[in-house]
Amino acid sequence: MKVGFADTTFSRFDYAPVVLDVLSKSDPKVEVERYTVPGIKDLPVACKILFGRKCDIVIACGMVGKAAIDKQCSHEASMGLQSVQLSEGKHILEVFVHMDEACDDNDLASICEDRSRKHAHNALMLLFNREELQKRAGTGRRQGRADEGPIKVD
Repeated sequence: MKVGFADTTFSRFDYAPVVLDVLSKSDPKVEVERYTVPGIKDLPVACKILFGRKCDIVIACGMVGKAAIDKQCSHEASMGLQSVQLSEGKHILEVFVHMDEACDDNDLASICEDRSRKHAHNALMLLFNREELQKRAGTGRRQGRADEGPIKVD
């Protein structure tokens, strides 16, 4: 299996060491193809190119600024990623972190690390162990912060 990894130069966090660490330790081993672009609006075509290079799934990592225009660009990039997924019939795991999710740079780095690590594991489960994802349905899993857990009913 081959995993595509797309990232941006705009991001203030280098997702590659985290994602590549998870993927390099996978069993069975996966091949990784990386494609770096300037910003999040460039990610949809990067993912399309990675699928053209025979990737089975793609992890797309990007960072969204705090301004309203950044959020609009994030939405447009997300719509582009959804379009590529539908046209290819393959998953793209969107790992976008918004700068205003964090209270400071340490928190921002923590969110980026957690979200990218968990989505790299999710990619492996989609490829090799979908039954595990089914077991986790409704359990309140989060990427970027601690899990919420399922709803508790009295």
